[in-house]
Amino acid sequence: MIKGLKRTAAVLCAAALIAGAFAACGKESSSSSAESSTKSSSGESSSSDSASESSNDESSSSSSAEPTAEPTAEPTPVELKEWHEGGLVPATNFVSDDYMELATLLGSDNRALADVMKKAKNGEEVTVVCIGGSITQGTVSKGTKDKEAVKKKTFYANYVKQWWEEKFPDTKINFVNAGIGATTSYLGVHRAGTDVLSHEPDLVIVEFAVNDAGLRNGQTIYDNLVRNLLKYKSNPAVMLLFMGQTNGSTAQNDEYPVGKAYSLPMLSYTNVISKMMKDNTFSAEELSGDTVHPSALGHAICGELFWYYFNAVYHDLDVLTAADKFDVAAVTKEKYTNAKILDSKSITPDSLGTFEESNKFAQFPNDWTSVSGEGEISFTINCANLGLIYYRTTDGKSGQFDIEVDGNAVATLDANFKGGWGSYAESTEVFSSDTAAEHKVVIRKNANSENEEFTILGLLVSGGQE
Repeated sequence: MIKGLKRTAAVLCAAALIAGAFAACGKESSSSSAESSTKSSSGESSSSDSASESSNDESSSSSSAEPTAEPTAEPTPVELKEWHEGGLVPATNFVSDDYMELATLLGSDNRALADVMKKAKNGEEVTVVCIGGSITQGTVSKGTKDKEAVKKKTFYANYVKQWWEEKFPDTKINFVNAGIGATTSYLGVHRAGTDVLSHEPDLVIVEFAVNDAGLRNGQTIYDNLVRNLLKYKSNPAVMLLFMGQTNGSTAQNDEYPVGKAYSLPMLSYTNVISKMMKDNTFSAEELSGDTVHPSALGHAICGELFWYYFNAVYHDLDVLTAADKFDVAAVTKEKYTNAKILDSKSITPDSLGTFEESNKFAQFPNDWTSVSGEGEISFTINCANLGLIYYRTTDGKSGQFDIEVDGNAVATLDANFKGGWGSYAESTEVFSSDTAAEHKVVIRKNANSENEEFTILGLLVSGGQE
């Protein structure tokens, strides 16, 4: 029997391990207080069963990869045969029992996940949703060992989908990939309602650890995203995935305490690859062709972690009782309640100025664009917190625009990304308060902007009325 798939304290006291692993790779890490210094990007295209390739070379900031908390009591070790006994066997075999132990973090309660498996076993329709950045969306970088190591080039979310379909062949499994490249959990908390919860999910897998590294107020944002998922009326099981770059950059340290407090199933890919690099099992170049995105080999390793974890939970279905309804105090504070995205289909501007309705970006098509003039679009919005999604472009045409709330300048946003790895949707919080109120918002061209084009993909509002 597995009791939450807990591991011994010795196995997961990983501080020395992680530090040594990245030192051995000759990489230095640095922290950042910027909104988001690392973006896991894949351009504008979405991905389903096919994998997209990444060739971008992005800068990164890092956060220590190991969990910060240690168990207060000796947890019950698991019989390692349970990873494999009676379970599905993945096509690859890169993850040993020792690596699997490093991947499974302390504090996991698997009853909610087991409830989903019981539902599927009974032939009831099940919906699984993955939300994250381009790693979830399907970006696969070119690793130096991909051709010889992995026959099929795909990404971790497809391995998740494959396990559920093969384990329950007579059950309808709905799989939704809600990954969008170059996005953080800040945008995630606002799009969860439409992109995740609207599908009435039974299981949600959350992956933002790479893009959230260096994210300002990242733990609060991530906490609110996870809480909004757990509190939804369908009571979905939520599972956390902590990816990491090969240079050590990850938000695992910020995000792990959230999962631990809520006793969620968690998998640490970053723990595994750091040990693999330290052991010289695989090199950084084999695990990722661009530091940021896993190679086909890296995704296969991540897929194995899921398969073995799912196998172990399924092994204990008969002894795992029904999950309790989520009712746990917030790790940080409940800030991003009623979070949503407002676009040209859901809000009418008080005045358009030189902006016009447009369709510049596939994932956020109902936007507004000004190609010349001063901008001067205005809105009246009831909210406590306000952010913008805007289109950063590499064509050299986009400029800098000022955001004004209630007559006060609150931010200047730079949409010019000339020379960058690709155009993408940037999300930035521009205003925050403790209480909701009606606000007058004006967006206009900065007086010093040489370029005139600016696209507002959406307004990010929270803390206000539903």
